[in-house]
Amino acid sequence: MSHNRPPASISDPQDEDKMMEIFTQQLLFLQEKAMLQASVREEKKLLVENAKLKKDIDDLKKNLQETQKRKAVKLHQERVLTASIASKSALLGDTDPPSETAPSSRSETSATHSRHEGRRRRDRRGADTALPKTSECVLMREQKPDVSRLDLRVARILDVRKHPDSASLYVQEVELGEPAPRTVVSGLTDHTPPEQLVGCLVVLLCNVRPVKVRGVQSQARLLCAVNQERMEPLTPPTGAQPGDRITFQSFPGEPEKELNPKQRIWERLLPDLCTDAKGVATYKGVAFEVRGKGLCRAPSISNGGIK
Repeated sequence: MSHNRPPASISDPQDEDKMMEIFTQQLLFLQEKAMLQASVREEKKLLVENAKLKKDIDDLKKNLQETQKRKAVKLHQERVLTASIASKSALLGDTDPPSETAPSSRSETSATHSRHEGRRRRDRRGADTALPKTSECVLMREQKPDVSRLDLRVARILDVRKHPDSASLYVQEVELGEPAPRTVVSGLTDHTPPEQLVGCLVVLLCNVRPVKVRGVQSQARLLCAVNQERMEPLTPPTGAQPGDRITFQSFPGEPEKELNPKQRIWERLLPDLCTDAKGVATYKGVAFEVRGKGLCRAPSISNGGIK
């Protein structure tokens, strides 16, 4: 007795279609999920970049506002100074109107000149009291600069070599905390061997205009104590770092970006720069100070000059 049954390997076509549909739906779901995850990651990345860009824009706006304020203050000072100088020139009688007719003889010329000189002398006697107080303050700063206009900073000597065209000069590479070292020419060959200078901390005047010294451009001035016998670099306090600013308690002003050589500010301040009895570097008795770290000194020269 036999039983007729269908083969086990034969499947229902409807079941196969359902399974294919399920697989297709799962595949589409996985693709959508992957796309969603990628979109979330990209969105987070864009949020981070946008935050960074916003911070950069805010910083740029702040720098621009500060620059505009400084320019406005400088422009105001220049206008006040120009007005005060023009006022003083007018009071001193420097712009006398020209005479319409020339004197016909030497005696007439001498008489006219004498009258003009007398009037100018009378104007000069009353000129000082006629100037406004604000103009006097501006003129006083221009006529009598103080040490706050100097950009004095701590530097470290990285390398010392002889000047190729002068036996009395060194060429030094110094670190100031800036992106690149500066080159400084100094006349220390007769006073300090090069190996004693390498690695030392020194004091530099940084806002002088670069000049060529025997063909080598010097980008700053190395400050030294001097007496009749020798010269040595000023030494910053222990713990000072390249780039530290040197300040003066009684002279809180800000240094100029670059000293104008025509005003000879450095030369006019030199008579008031010296070391005291303890070797401390001073300006009018006020010490060279790195705030929070100490005073600048000469290693062995007391009651000496500074140059």
